[in-house]
Amino acid sequence: MLLPARAEVARQLRRYRAWERVMLAAPTDLTVRTTFEDSGYTLCVLMGKRCAREAADAAERYLRTSLITYLQEQNDRPRPATAARRGPPAVERRSPAGR
Repeated sequence: MLLPARAEVARQLRRYRAWERVMLAAPTDLTVRTTFEDSGYTLCVLMGKRCAREAADAAERYLRTSLITYLQEQNDRPRPATAARRGPPAVERRSPAGR
């Protein structure tokens, strides 16, 4: 598994938290909101998550734990159940002799 450098994760997490504070102070400023969303997207890509909050949580866990512990936590997490592929509904089939 390829993991990002801790220094880069720390830098992006600080950037995300700083823009989060600015965005909360000025929620109607579109430039601030766009920059905040960009910083969240960068953190998502860096941490391999779909949601900025999940990415921030993952970054914090990654920074406070050892590499081995972080990888074990990632492997121990329950995976979302994938939808099973289903075929057409089962039809009772009888041979011509069984009529």
